[in-house]
Amino acid sequence: MTDIKPLAINGNILDRPIIISGPCSAETEEQVLTTAKGLARAGVKIYRAGIWKPRTKPGGFEGVGVPGLAWLNKVREETGMKVSTEVANRGHVEAALEYDLDLLWIGARTSANPFAMQEIADVLRDSGRDIPVLVKNPVNPDLELWIGALERLYNAGITRLGVIHRGFSTYGPQLYRNHPQWRIPLELRRRYPDLPIICDPSHIGGKRELIASLSQQALDMGFDGLIIESHCDPDCAWSDRSQQVTPEVLGVILDNLIFRDSPVPTTENLVHLRRQIDRLDNELIEILARRMNISREIGTYKRDHNMPVVQPARYGDIMSSRVLAAKGLGMSEEFMRTVLAAIHEESVRIQVELNNK
Repeated sequence: MTDIKPLAINGNILDRPIIISGPCSAETEEQVLTTAKGLARAGVKIYRAGIWKPRTKPGGFEGVGVPGLAWLNKVREETGMKVSTEVANRGHVEAALEYDLDLLWIGARTSANPFAMQEIADVLRDSGRDIPVLVKNPVNPDLELWIGALERLYNAGITRLGVIHRGFSTYGPQLYRNHPQWRIPLELRRRYPDLPIICDPSHIGGKRELIASLSQQALDMGFDGLIIESHCDPDCAWSDRSQQVTPEVLGVILDNLIFRDSPVPTTENLVHLRRQIDRLDNELIEILARRMNISREIGTYKRDHNMPVVQPARYGDIMSSRVLAAKGLGMSEEFMRTVLAAIHEESVRIQVELNNK
């Protein structure tokens, strides 16, 4: 993907930060228009609404379908906003293009399905439309699958591409509905620096009270914009009510966000600090290499004494004591657990490899 063009609608490049907002689901014409007018007053330029809603289980509200596209056209006529929706198959794309929508996005369940992505890519190619398409990350944390979804569209001639980071599915009670795992979109940015990345704090947080802080965090990491769910009466929404805010609340959130878009000056002080980081990184690599050498010695001892590689009690002791020490030094528990888990995984790999020799 060497020729990704800027996101543009009708030839007009979208200004950063890109702000997209609207209800999780288009429910009624009145709800769609009332929400849109409130968002227009808040300065939002791109309106979103789910017309087709993939539900985890059957029986839930699965969207109003094609009639809702006419409501989006009415939003554009009455407010001047651009309009967008999610598509998941050939029929969705054909209907959205027939109603001349301005922007499309592809959901997390669809981006994880190569067959569905190819079908969407084919119909977009055959349409000849130069329409911007945003691809949400797959539900599971698989960067290559995410890139593969983008490549299918790019190979079909769709070059106005961007992505939406909406977090990754987790099991059990968590702070977030979908864990952000920021390292994955940041690695995507490293590989494709020209690819716009938009954050979806509504789906990451799952709670309206987390939207402001997640939005600022995303902008601080250099994301190009936000897609935030907004509803004229969130508590009565037909889907995802807990993660939607009113247009008025959204306006307050946007007014208080700081978008840092200035280039980083390479001052002498910054260069000095970066050299310190480089030095410490080299020391970390050397320390980790010494640690893995000791792991090999331990692995040899376990093999010679017919001991299992994994010692759960020992691992539990290491995890709890190191996490406690890290917290005392101002580091987060989540960060330390991630680091220790990675170190342990590599140690186990080395020792298993020794056993197989």
